[in-house]
Amino acid sequence: MKQRSAGKPDIELGKRIRLRRVEQKISQAELGDKLGVSFQQVQKYEKGVNRVGAARLQQIASALDVPVTFFYDGDNKAREVESLLFLDSAFSLRLLRAYSKIKDQTVQRQLVSLMESIAANED
Repeated sequence: MKQRSAGKPDIELGKRIRLRRVEQKISQAELGDKLGVSFQQVQKYEKGVNRVGAARLQQIASALDVPVTFFYDGDNKAREVESLLFLDSAFSLRLLRAYSKIKDQTVQRQLVSLMESIAANED
């Protein structure tokens, strides 16, 4: 019998696990310790290389302080999670958090203009 490999749903689930882990400022090693697995195993879950079973998903949800439904479409957080999946690094999340703390709209506009200018020079 052929073993099932991880697919697109597993990759999406992994992205959501990573999103929440980074949001909680927990390293892969720390999450691995909470789950009783290595950080390499956490990496495999986050990349969708290894499938996450139901019991393991419950452990992950508990360790990351969210309900299991956080990781699936259809719950109240689905739209928020989808919009944040682009945050694939801690730096992106830090940037977004810092930007959201800026109250002066003029400063916000200047920052966006600066970043767009820098990004345009990267092409």
